[in-house]
Amino acid sequence: MKLYEFAPTRSIRVRWTLQELGVEFEAIQVNLGAGEHRRPEFLKINPAGKLPVLVDGDLVLTESVAIVLYLAEKYPEKGLLPTAPGERAKVNQWLLFAATELEQPLWRIARHKFLYPEDKRLPGDIALAGQDFKAMAEVLAKHMEQRQFVVGDRVTVADFVMAYTLDWANEAHLLDDFPTLLAYTERMYARPHAAPRISQAFASLKA
Repeated sequence: MKLYEFAPTRSIRVRWTLQELGVEFEAIQVNLGAGEHRRPEFLKINPAGKLPVLVDGDLVLTESVAIVLYLAEKYPEKGLLPTAPGERAKVNQWLLFAATELEQPLWRIARHKFLYPEDKRLPGDIALAGQDFKAMAEVLAKHMEQRQFVVGDRVTVADFVMAYTLDWANEAHLLDDFPTLLAYTERMYARPHAAPRISQAFASLKA
């Protein structure tokens, strides 16, 4: 297997899953800052020009949530997905919650702070996106009370996706009012096979 990645991005979710599974893979860095994601050879792999990408034989898979689900299903003996339909549906529910309710406002903040040209940025949308995130973080915080993991009594791929998303929010200083979510994030990143945190990933680019 090959993982096309760039350290601070959602590639972290896939790397984390692979490390928890103990699966050998070849890591291929695609430097977004240098524009390597727009090179013709990479666009042949993913025409969207985005990361991560997993190549497993003839299968080329994009979208981090789809990739972690594929990996969990490929190695069912590792137990990163529940076998009961209801529990598996709950994993899907929280994966989608992370990707839509939490990640989208984080993307809005990033776009208007860093990614859009300065004349396209809307400072007011940063505050609105922060409010949207916190409203949904409150829902997650209530769910996580008295829980170690997002679903059930053992780790699943929902935890890797959620922990990365919360680490992203913490980088944006949006978790200060959510000690339950901060503690959960710290627990997850303390796992022996956890991926680097976003701050560590950025630091590695400067090393």
